[in-house]
Amino acid sequence: MRAPVEELDAAFRAFVEDPAFSCLAGRGVVRRGGHALHRYGALGSDRSTRALARDLRAWLAGTSGGEMRAFVAVFPSRPATSEEGFERGLWQQLQQLHESEGAGAGWDPRVSDDPADPEFAFSFGGTALFVIGLHPASSRLARQFVAPTLVFNPHEQFDRLREDGRFERMKSVVREREIALQGSLNPNLADFGEVSEARQYSGREAERDWQCPFHRNA
Repeated sequence: MRAPVEELDAAFRAFVEDPAFSCLAGRGVVRRGGHALHRYGALGSDRSTRALARDLRAWLAGTSGGEMRAFVAVFPSRPATSEEGFERGLWQQLQQLHESEGAGAGWDPRVSDDPADPEFAFSFGGTALFVIGLHPASSRLARQFVAPTLVFNPHEQFDRLREDGRFERMKSVVREREIALQGSLNPNLADFGEVSEARQYSGREAERDWQCPFHRNA
């Protein structure tokens, strides 16, 4: 797929604006113009990693408290053909993104760097990020986008929703809509601190003995 970034952004907007789309928070971000979408090459390639690290670092530097925001990284050159293949690419990309920061890179102290820990979250630039993977081969309808995509959401946004008393209501509505769309909830869904959120990133239903391949550099 050689679509320019403008076409990919239009496709992403249409995807989120679909009446059946379950995540109302994500829709709100897009409607307010709170997302930044960038196009890259192959998921997990060195070239993609260099560009993604540069763009994500710049975006985080310009992101402050307030409205919810999201960084959308699209990798259209090599479409995912299976959930397992996409999951491998996702973790390869996150591993390389982490390694691009170099040894001793700071990890957000509010979350764990151990992907088996219930309080794990991916961190880049010292900021905890919840990652949502989208791709055409996903079994979850709400994750079926035209190209492999990683959506980076600062964890602090969800903390603000909890403090404002809006998080539980939003979660309830999203899950109701997910059941209406899919007929079931993804069994990997869990609140932060219950089970490692690493199981949720790819959208695939992970096996009970699944182990995340990510590891933090010393």
